[in-house]
Amino acid sequence: MPSDLREVREVKLNTSPTTVLEYMSPTSLDSNFSGNTSGKPLGYSIVGLEMKLRPIPDSAYTAEIIYVGSVPAISDVSTPVLFTRSPDLYLYGALTEAYVYLLDEQRAAQYDEKFTRAINEVKIDEERSHYGTGSLTVKSVYLRQNATAEK
Repeated sequence: MPSDLREVREVKLNTSPTTVLEYMSPTSLDSNFSGNTSGKPLGYSIVGLEMKLRPIPDSAYTAEIIYVGSVPAISDVSTPVLFTRSPDLYLYGALTEAYVYLLDEQRAAQYDEKFTRAINEVKIDEERSHYGTGSLTVKSVYLRQNATAEK
């Protein structure tokens, strides 16, 4: 897995035709592909720092992962990514501190409110990176029970 991985958007196998893998929870992946069956992978899950593929690949496949990367440490780059993404955060924080220093409580409160709003936008972006923005898929237990009963 990439070291800067925040969120996986898509995983596809570079086969002909291209195979887009379906994300499943680890439990769902194990229940849908039980046993040690092998074949071309159809689903994936993230377990710790590893990607789990099912069915178990029967040969070597080249996979392409489209993902959202994390913000590098400030010491690693000359211009911090957070500064590039949210320059208003730094501006409002500096203005808040400047007006506190100048004892202008009204303006300090005004810019503190803007700073707090900018911080909340960064937090929302961070939460989206952890939980994703994909749609929820619910599969009926009754369909699975009926398929099992018909066998």
